Amino acid sequence: MKPRVLIVDDEEAVRSSLRMIFDYEGYEVLLAANGPAGLKMAEQESPDLVFLDIKMPQMDGLEVLKRLKADEPSPPVVVLSGHGTVKTAVEAVKLGAFDFIEKPPESERILIVARNALGQKRLADENRALKLSFDDRYRMVGLSPALEKVWEAIRRAAPTNATVLLTGESGVGKELAARAIHRNSLRRDQPFVQVNCAAIPEELIESELFGHEKGSFTGATEKQIGKFELAHRGTIFLDEVGDMSLRTQAKVLRVLQEGEVERIGSQKTIQVDVRVIAATNRKLEDEIEAGRFREDLFFRLSVLPIRVPPLRERPEDVDPLIEHFVKEFSAANNFRAKSFAPAAMEALRRHRWRGNVRELKNAVERLLIMAEGDEIRAEDVTGALRPPTDDTASLNAAATLRDFKEAAERAFLVAKLRESDWNISATAQTIGTPRSNLYKKLEQYGITQETDG
Repeated sequence: MKPRVLIVDDEEAVRSSLRMIFDYEGYEVLLAANGPAGLKMAEQESPDLVFLDIKMPQMDGLEVLKRLKADEPSPPVVVLSGHGTVKTAVEAVKLGAFDFIEKPPESERILIVARNALGQKRLADENRALKLSFDDRYRMVGLSPALEKVWEAIRRAAPTNATVLLTGESGVGKELAARAIHRNSLRRDQPFVQVNCAAIPEELIESELFGHEKGSFTGATEKQIGKFELAHRGTIFLDEVGDMSLRTQAKVLRVLQEGEVERIGSQKTIQVDVRVIAATNRKLEDEIEAGRFREDLFFRLSVLPIRVPPLRERPEDVDPLIEHFVKEFSAANNFRAKSFAPAAMEALRRHRWRGNVRELKNAVERLLIMAEGDEIRAEDVTGALRPPTDDTASLNAAATLRDFKEAAERAFLVAKLRESDWNISATAQTIGTPRSNLYKKLEQYGITQETDG
């Protein structure tokens, strides 16, 4: 049976153009020149998919969308936005639209979005999106109302094609949320490609994201496929997106707008069908105010914003997380599981967890290894969570000049990171070193916010 597509647009040229595209691909096409006519046709004909213009006389697209979504089940709606209505289109996605496309619409982009939207409808019809599915390695563990809100947001976001912006402190589990969105989406069987934007040197990030041709710059000895190409038909996760330069931001914006990339050293554009999920521990509104982040890219990325709360806002999750980490570590390391005394559990519940779930996991593993006996006591927890000792002790204990230099460098880096509230980019700029070099030093000396914060 042919899919039925309803096109609601007051411009005859747009209706005609879309009709030709869908006719050629074997769709059944329904046309309406205004909102009231579109609603009447939707009621009578039950289309599988709706393409809806935002700016129309008599009744604007947002009102039509609200009325279409008031009935269940409702068809997926793709919004068509003209120049200057992108913000309104973003608002439409927040109201339930599947995606939005800027005019004039390109045939390939139209067909990709149509295919994905119809796939979402099939998923909903088969009732497969009622319960979240997790990869065991990336399970989000907890019982708190705060975490349930995150799960509900993921349930709503996953079947759509909209970009998602995950916000929250370091260590809260933004990557787990991104993986859950992908696993519960139509793209679950396609690649999930992760990029840490903060860990890649500025001079290499464009090559990493978009690829390069052989000989395009010094050191480019082989052709490289970029992450956006590798994620074709799947999901790309841009972690720490706030650390991108303005130049790279402009190129990412083009991918989101046009669905195409250009490798460095090539004039050829490559079409990519990619769902973008971004994450940041920064307040991007402040970065925009400071001129470090593009406002238009922010609107594109934050179509569906999801905040992942810190562990201190979900204390009910500490107990199940500890149980989960004990089982996980013991199974992975063939290690005899230990129990926690009631006083030890209480001490863990009261801790502030500046490093959030990541810090809790590290603490549990450290306790399992270091604590004597089969039961972990309150004094074991107190010792494991004690703030780091003064670095001067390490300096005084240095046996060689090399030991002294390394201890001094470690103390210097920790002090500068604390001054900048553990902002890697700001610290690297302050001490005059590339971010990539600073990351290497953090790994070399085992410096983390959880242990040195």
